[in-house]
Amino acid sequence: MPLSRVEIVTPSAERLINRLCKHWAHKLEIEQSDQQATITFATGTCLMVAEADKLVVALETLEEEHLDELEGVVERHLMRMAGDEELAIVWEN
Repeated sequence: MPLSRVEIVTPSAERLINRLCKHWAHKLEIEQSDQQATITFATGTCLMVAEADKLVVALETLEEEHLDELEGVVERHLMRMAGDEELAIVWEN
């Protein structure tokens, strides 16, 4: 299964997870606990884990062609939820 991962330095990891989960809850399957969330998309899964100074995001898809698409969706939404905070997002796969 194609995988992609990013570690984003931010003091707002929990807030970003909460905002994204609330945003996507009406149309996607969400499993959320205090420090992490799993979001199930039609094309793959996104796992987010909040650590002290960073947000770790891992994506998994069934097909390679969906990985770039899912990276774009998650990245655009993270940027929107971050507001004025600058996020450096460089995917590793």
